[in-house]
Amino acid sequence: VKTVGPGPHFKWPFGIDKRYIVASKVTLQEEFGFRSNQRTGQRGGRKNKKESLMLTGDLNVADVEWAVQYRIADPWKYLFHARDVTRNIRDVSMSIMRRVVGDRLAGRVLTTSRVAIAAEAERLSQQVLDQYDMGIKIEQVILQDVNPPDPVKPAFNELNAAKQEQEELINNAEREYNKIIPAARGKAEQM
Repeated sequence: VKTVGPGPHFKWPFGIDKRYIVASKVTLQEEFGFRSNQRTGQRGGRKNKKESLMLTGDLNVADVEWAVQYRIADPWKYLFHARDVTRNIRDVSMSIMRRVVGDRLAGRVLTTSRVAIAAEAERLSQQVLDQYDMGIKIEQVILQDVNPPDPVKPAFNELNAAKQEQEELINNAEREYNKIIPAARGKAEQM
């Protein structure tokens, strides 16, 4: 019937009143594609490929591991507006992350768009959770690892090496161009 803060309060005994304690100042975390060691907090060896393998916009597959950090913003809504809040958060986060990754090309997902993916996933997840009215505030979405799947890793590494070699050759050619052409133009004007 009421929400109270810390301090002494009266509660009727024998089941007339029931008390629910909600840790609203603690940041909670859900992990996707991996599990942390509970004692040390470090990432363990357990991986969950069902959660982490995703289809990208160009129909390639990426192995995306992420964590969602959240806190309870409204204890009343958290306790009484939804049945299984943790499951809802997991389902919403997985669907949003698949949508965000599915809107991008594999090359961008694996290299340059990590910050944009995390920011967009955080924004969209919060919108959906606000619609569900569960009293949850997403603090942060953290992309842990974004890799190509294990069977195609060697080919992906070869492709990256070839791209780096291409960029190096282009830079060398431009350097030579910038060294020779201005000198030739100067000689031509002098003649």
